[in-house]
Amino acid sequence: MTTRLLRRGIHLEYVTLGWNVIGIAVLAIAALRARSVALLGFGFDSLIEIGASTVVLWELSGTGEARQRRALRAIGVAFVVLAAYITSQSVIVLAARHHPAHSPLGIIWTSVTAVLMFALARGKTATGKAIDSRVLETEGRVTFIDGLLATSVLIGLVLNSAFDLWWADPLAGFVIVFYGVKEARTIFTDLRPLGHA
Repeated sequence: MTTRLLRRGIHLEYVTLGWNVIGIAVLAIAALRARSVALLGFGFDSLIEIGASTVVLWELSGTGEARQRRALRAIGVAFVVLAAYITSQSVIVLAARHHPAHSPLGIIWTSVTAVLMFALARGKTATGKAIDSRVLETEGRVTFIDGLLATSVLIGLVLNSAFDLWWADPLAGFVIVFYGVKEARTIFTDLRPLGHA
């Protein structure tokens, strides 16, 4: 493991962490203004991504394996809670035929987020492989999923804004549910001794 690659991995995590901290505030404002289930869910996903980045920073600083495993389990539980919450909210919105307002702020934020998360995911995966860090590679997968979620939320927002397809917003919420459950299952079933293989 070279010092340069280690610094690169840490830098990628700090960029992810900073973006998601800002994102929570931006998404909260956008979700409240538009009354959007998908934006609210994506905001919760950003909170989970903050936790995942923190886990990787612990790992790259050489903290103990037991602490990493506990943190990853907590992230898995957070994904399950997110999935349950978004499922209930999406079902309620669909049943009530609630029409979310248009969200230019949400469209701009999710557009930029999607591009950034895909770039960060690629960098984390490559760096994780180079320094033989399973935790960084795994978190790269979480970041890639974050990019997919941003894309799905963006599509829902655009469909609602351009064509008044109000149901696209809660359906985008179900995409978050699918990936949240999938990631939680991966964490719980594949959680093996972490660190450097």
